Amino acid sequence: MRNLRPALVALAGVGFGLAQSPLATAYRLKEAPRMGPLLSEVLRFPTVAGNEKARLDQQAWVLKVGKELGFTVREAGKVTEVELPGPAGAPVIGLVVHGDVQPVDDHWTIPPFAGEIRNGIVLGRGAADDKGPLVQALLALKVLQDSGKARTHTLRLLVGSDEESSNLDFAEYLKDHKAPDFSLVLDSEFPVVVGEKAWNALTVETEMGERENRVLSATRMESGLTASIVPDQATIVLSENPRLGAVGLPPAEFKGAIHRKSVPPGVRFETQDQRAGVQITTHGKAAHAGVNAPGGRNALVALAHLLVDELPAGGAKDLLAFAKLAGQDLKGTGLGIATADPVFGFPTVVPSLLKAQENGKVRLTINIRSTPTLSGEALKAHLFKQVADFNARTGAHLEPGGFFGDTPLAFDPKGKLVKRLLASYAKATGKAAHPAISGGGTYAKRIPNAIAFGMWFPGKPYPGHDVDEQVPMEDLHKGVEVLLETLSDLACGAPLAEPLKP
Repeated sequence: MRNLRPALVALAGVGFGLAQSPLATAYRLKEAPRMGPLLSEVLRFPTVAGNEKARLDQQAWVLKVGKELGFTVREAGKVTEVELPGPAGAPVIGLVVHGDVQPVDDHWTIPPFAGEIRNGIVLGRGAADDKGPLVQALLALKVLQDSGKARTHTLRLLVGSDEESSNLDFAEYLKDHKAPDFSLVLDSEFPVVVGEKAWNALTVETEMGERENRVLSATRMESGLTASIVPDQATIVLSENPRLGAVGLPPAEFKGAIHRKSVPPGVRFETQDQRAGVQITTHGKAAHAGVNAPGGRNALVALAHLLVDELPAGGAKDLLAFAKLAGQDLKGTGLGIATADPVFGFPTVVPSLLKAQENGKVRLTINIRSTPTLSGEALKAHLFKQVADFNARTGAHLEPGGFFGDTPLAFDPKGKLVKRLLASYAKATGKAAHPAISGGGTYAKRIPNAIAFGMWFPGKPYPGHDVDEQVPMEDLHKGVEVLLETLSDLACGAPLAEPLKP
């Protein structure tokens, strides 16, 4: 996340004196004890892409819990509706979350799907992104329902199921279902997100073959879990070359030379003997590649810095050299795209994946969260030119590709809904906060009249996509209180005409 530029600071509003509202008091007394048990239950569904059983089991859980809480529930394909009805014909406010999660690897120190709570911390994949907000929304609706406060709107919680992968669930849903009049997407940062960068990716791939005869040559290399995660591990295997006339250090001396090198703070590496060779692995720290890239430690870029000058000319060296170039910094200087947009700031550039392909080549993926300054086809043309220039300079044969179909999302920070959300946040927390720009993409790009609102508090590193994902229980409770203040204002007041406009 990035705060808006000083020109928008005045729109944050003024702070209010903090006093516990009746709704917040009711939540703490009655519904807060349900937070831990409910979140623990839903975290136990391993709803990663492709696990259809987990998706269906979780959908059944949402329907069951929604019904038990007294709401109207409906299955709508890959989306689940949980509704707190308002008066007949009332306008609809959507609350939108996703129930799927990023995959996990064996680098976790806690069971990722056990749903454990330790010392007031909820642990597990999805605790922050986005099952915590799912439970927060359910409990906020319950408090509002039991309060007896007259509602002027219907509230409809929409639970999607493939936001972290194909992101097609709401395209299917909207074919047969009307979108809410406006929606709050609970999958980002408070107090309100008025701009989301675009999710794009540059790929380059090549064969592992070499252009010079060296004693050690790369036979395997890999890094990363998904394109949206800063990679916390990268590995390369170097094997002895049996051809006559090879030059360079043998494995034992090569290891010694590598161990005399240094890596950036927060990164470590190890070497391991292989049959007629050596394996080198770097270890960093995973983080959300769009929202918390500075909080990560990129193991792939570290591997590139460690080894690129030691490898023979060829595919492995070319891929690591390009990863080093792209990972020069997080704003894209190495790729020539480090231009600050006046509102969105710089793009975010993260070399994230290095994977063998079925065609025998190895592919490097570089996740790029782009801004309105350079995005889409213009970004693609620029980056393909960068690859061509790299090939010409180095003799490499990198083949460019990728995805450039996403576009940045921007809202008028003077919009009526934006101002109301800022005011509700300030009233609930006693703190004014500025509208935010996010490096992450949300369902706000998929649903008409939708804007991201919470449930993460500004100033704290976002743990979504991290290894050992976790969220403090107290932050979950505070988030419910902010949501209750917001819903009390929006769902119980006069309807907003064209809510995203001034």
